[in-house]
Amino acid sequence: MRFACKAGTLFATLLSVNPAFAGPVAPVANLPAIPNVPNSSSLPWSIVILLTLLTLIPTVLLSMTPFVRLLVVFHFLRQALGTQTTPSNQTLIGLALVLSWFLLQPTTAAIQQQAIVPFQQHRVSALQAVELGAQPLKHFMLHYVREKDVALFVEFSRQSRPNRPDDLPMSIVAPAYLLSELKAGFQIGAILFLPFLVVDLVVAAVTTSIGMLQLPPVVISTPLKILLFVMVDGWNLLIGSLMRSFA
Repeated sequence: MRFACKAGTLFATLLSVNPAFAGPVAPVANLPAIPNVPNSSSLPWSIVILLTLLTLIPTVLLSMTPFVRLLVVFHFLRQALGTQTTPSNQTLIGLALVLSWFLLQPTTAAIQQQAIVPFQQHRVSALQAVELGAQPLKHFMLHYVREKDVALFVEFSRQSRPNRPDDLPMSIVAPAYLLSELKAGFQIGAILFLPFLVVDLVVAAVTTSIGMLQLPPVVISTPLKILLFVMVDGWNLLIGSLMRSFA
């Protein structure tokens, strides 16, 4: 009995797998036609390029926007105040992102009009859209890059000196801009550090002169620096100075 059941199950499986055992099959009426599935080799290059650009967004954000200078200055501010984790990294990164987006509004509007709109209207290809969109961003970086940094990377690339800045390739403008932004961020951070350093020196001198050696000076200077920063409306002054540095 068990052998007969297994044989019947095997025969039914063969019927369902191989239609040659089942005889003619009646056609099914009103069955919609299955469209032809495109070959994987015919995948549009625009999709490949867009997916590649998505992976490059963090690199573009860190090296081609005001994000670098802002984040460096915020880091120096936190170190100068003596607050190790306040504001948190997420707060400082979010503030730097919002300010970067605010500063890049004219550039993003130009990219929208020159690259994204023609690409959506199928007037240019994906590669052409990338080239058109890179021009406003390159103009933004050339406005803040130092000539000394550009000359350094032109020398390393062993290319001929261009006749005008617009002829520089993005491979030279991007690292030169990043180097210039790091220098500007460190300059602002050093100036920002000086008044808080004076507070630390005064507090250390006072506590040492009165013989208060058991209490570290940083315990007393940190509240004083925070109070000073709040009294002068430090965030407003700092953000205003940073915005004017990009004017």
